[in-house]
Amino acid sequence: MSRAVVVVAAGSGTRLGIGDAKAFVPVAGEPMLTRAVRTVLTLAEPTVVVVVAPAARLDECRALVAAVAGPAVDLTAVVPGGADRHASVQAGLDALPDGIEWVGVHDAARCLTPAAQFDAVFTRARETGDGVVPALPVTDTVKRVEGDVVVETVDRSALVGVQTPQVFPLARLRDAYAVAERSETDDAGVYRAAGGTVRTVPGDADAFKITTRWDLARAEALVADRAGAVTAAAPPAPVVRVGLGVDVHAFDAASPCRVGLLDFPGEPGLSGHSDGDAVAHAVCDALLSAGGLGDIGGRFGTSDPQYAGAAGDVFVRGAVELLRAAGLVPTSVTVQVIGNRPRIGARRDEMQAALAAVVGAPVAVSGTTTDGLGLTGRGEGLAAIATAVVRPA
Repeated sequence: MSRAVVVVAAGSGTRLGIGDAKAFVPVAGEPMLTRAVRTVLTLAEPTVVVVVAPAARLDECRALVAAVAGPAVDLTAVVPGGADRHASVQAGLDALPDGIEWVGVHDAARCLTPAAQFDAVFTRARETGDGVVPALPVTDTVKRVEGDVVVETVDRSALVGVQTPQVFPLARLRDAYAVAERSETDDAGVYRAAGGTVRTVPGDADAFKITTRWDLARAEALVADRAGAVTAAAPPAPVVRVGLGVDVHAFDAASPCRVGLLDFPGEPGLSGHSDGDAVAHAVCDALLSAGGLGDIGGRFGTSDPQYAGAAGDVFVRGAVELLRAAGLVPTSVTVQVIGNRPRIGARRDEMQAALAAVVGAPVAVSGTTTDGLGLTGRGEGLAAIATAVVRPA
């Protein structure tokens, strides 16, 4: 694997005025970052994705990226941004693994950028060995002013507006950032200031940057128009199927505690033939139920020696494979953990990301107690209830 995309998503979104970090603002129901990362994952050539996120929201961002990436989550990473865009891009470049030769730097706020634009920029960069940016011709008349007085009309034939992704040889872009004496408005500016050549390919009108509320409204209108066009041309959407899974395990102080694919050191474990992970087992049963494929006991056995001490992800992966063989794929999973301990609140995002990476679809986790009632209330064990939604592949 020789190429990567750094998705810059650490901006505050002050000009947008929504009161949230821009990359997490939804466009027609999905965060900008979700849409931006998904486009990279549709590329035919495998591409490492590094997301530069607000330092205070790393866990949330990791869960989001894991849910989008699914089986490709190992090709993604999330790192904290810096004080400005220059520092954030540097942080993303520093996080790239060995072997990467070409890197594209992309703004999460350009979340409707088509996949063809990524391919065009990477292809041209490899052909020339130079930096390459997508660009659109300037169509408005451009004036140079002093204060509010027009001084002259500027020849717009030599002007373009540039977009992202901007693609460069990684080693040379890292060197350019290392010697930069000032922040530039884009990566091409940093690269060119260090003596590099930057070329252009035609950009796309849909790759505009969402900066204001008008831009946000425009983006949502475009998404709605596309959805309407697809609905008009496509056959009715396939009916989804829903399944329910429930699992309960007693505590066993002699066993390590593993819940929702996470280890909880210092907590009593759960008894069982496998690792006793009630959350993973409930998710497995929910997936099997949705597919009409039986249950965990019937599929994997409650005493089969090959599953003695097996981790919960073994059963979840097995359920996903059985669904795939039946022509079905998970769409989403929700799971509620019932018990006094271990407390999952502080690790909810981590648990959601771990489960989503195995399921291949978003997983939402919540927790509750039974106010001292029943076996969970008495602290004798842990229960989990999961709901899974699957659809035809």
